[in-house]
Amino acid sequence: MSNKKNNIVLVGFMGTGKSVVGRRLAKILKREFIDTDKIIEERAGKSISEIFSDEGEIHFRNLEADVIKDISDKKNCVIVTGGGAVIRDENINNLKKEGIIICLKALPEVIYKRVRYDIKRPLLQTENPLKKIKELLEYREKYYEKADCFIDTSKMTVEKIVEEVLRVGEVNVKYQSSKSK
Repeated sequence: MSNKKNNIVLVGFMGTGKSVVGRRLAKILKREFIDTDKIIEERAGKSISEIFSDEGEIHFRNLEADVIKDISDKKNCVIVTGGGAVIRDENINNLKKEGIIICLKALPEVIYKRVRYDIKRPLLQTENPLKKIKELLEYREKYYEKADCFIDTSKMTVEKIVEEVLRVGEVNVKYQSSKSK
């Protein structure tokens, strides 16, 4: 009986390319694309920003954990999470059930350039967004380290990131299946 993990799960900070890369991967691999933030918005009937401002981050993180638990048994998917999903061990454990976790990373300055005009980023609605990015990255680093592998997207095109995820993901899928024998 094979214990092959075949979901590709992309985690990482906002602006590292998770959503655009995830959609492209799903299309290439002909797999279902799951964006946990989109599911949260659908279930709550409001945007992430509205959830943060109306109910707070703790409520959002609870919704996020529920969604991740609900999708954790799905197979043959490309899953992308919000940047903070990794701060709860239960989320990492649920995502690892059927998937390999690939963390997309980027330098703080690169992230800032990518997201600076996006008003839908509640955690960056601050006087000094670059400072906030650096603080959040430093705090989350220990959680991102729980991923199976890492790709620095700072100097890569979307196409290159997709190629690298496919290369790394393929190696890890083979490794996972040979480990379980």
